[in-house]
Amino acid sequence: MTAEADTMNKIFDELKSLKEDVTFIKEHMFDPDTVMTTEECKIFEESMNELKDGKTTNLSKLKTDLGI
Repeated sequence: MTAEADTMNKIFDELKSLKEDVTFIKEHMFDPDTVMTTEECKIFEESMNELKDGKTTNLSKLKTDLGI
């Protein structure tokens, strides 16, 4: 094997290894949009309480009220 072919094989092996690493990272990557901040959690809890207490309007009624 020539020095050039040996170099090409080393580059190929390194690229293959990097591709495997990227695939692993993509499969295990953390998605920050799936976690609520403390403020978002507070707003969500308040919204759920308003829903339970009947303080919300469903979309169909809202559209009717707005004439949409």
